[in-house]
Amino acid sequence: MSKMYLYPLFVIIGACSYGVVSTIIKLSMRHGFSAAEAVTSQFIMGFMLAVCIFAAQRNKLDGSGIKNIIATGILTGMTNISYGLSLNYLPASLAVVLLFQFTWIGMLISCIAKRQFPGRAECLALFLLFVGTIPAAGLMDVDLTTVPLQGWLWGLGAALCYSLFLFFNGKTKSTMATSNRLVLVAFFAFLTTAVFQSPQVIWDGTLFSEGLWMYGLALGLFGMVLPVYLFSISIPKIGLSKSSILSAVELPVAILISVILLDETVTLLQILGVMIIIMGIFVSTLSDKHLFGTKNRKNAFN
Repeated sequence: MSKMYLYPLFVIIGACSYGVVSTIIKLSMRHGFSAAEAVTSQFIMGFMLAVCIFAAQRNKLDGSGIKNIIATGILTGMTNISYGLSLNYLPASLAVVLLFQFTWIGMLISCIAKRQFPGRAECLALFLLFVGTIPAAGLMDVDLTTVPLQGWLWGLGAALCYSLFLFFNGKTKSTMATSNRLVLVAFFAFLTTAVFQSPQVIWDGTLFSEGLWMYGLALGLFGMVLPVYLFSISIPKIGLSKSSILSAVELPVAILISVILLDETVTLLQILGVMIIIMGIFVSTLSDKHLFGTKNRKNAFN
């Protein structure tokens, strides 16, 4: 497969794996665990998996570019913490919509960092994502007048942290072994989560004696190891702007998995929203030349 398609595919697979996380957390809550305990187990088990991968590849631990690695790890943890806190104040549908503001925030960060405007194909893709996200999340009938300010701030904070996570992932040195990046990011994400969530699950028996580790293992794989590993390879190659748009596939996957594993219902309006999102993701893979018959041009700004 051509690398031109391989790297975007890696971003899509990584985003799809993130889409599984919310359903696994809900399953753990059905079995009596809190969201904070589930998130903590995610990063404990994710770090353990990362260590196993690192040990299996027998690489020497390389500390080059450690500042970006630390930032990526902290932002990974902060994204999950902020999103979890937003759910204390928001309906799940609104929390998802606020998290998905990372699409335009990521594009804005990319434009500022590169000092250039986005292409028309990217703008069209972003418009389609906006149009499709609200019906896909089932937000049409939600009363927003009763939503507290804390919910808006934590939801948008999660989107900002996720955008910055993608940004710093794209800045990591390509010369560093991917397993090195993974184990370091997992370590700092674990430290961040342990400080702000429920570190007591490690020593009070909840993690292993009560079976939380099974959910933590799944969460660590889909919410830590796979996305960080794949994003570390692909985002430096295709850039933050396109990666932010491709990552929007997370929402359709989250809806599909919740229908399969949680028996949640989905409306025709949600299906239409998902189709619009998928169309926007497809549009983002095209150049301005293919889409509009003009040259793919981005003007730098001062």
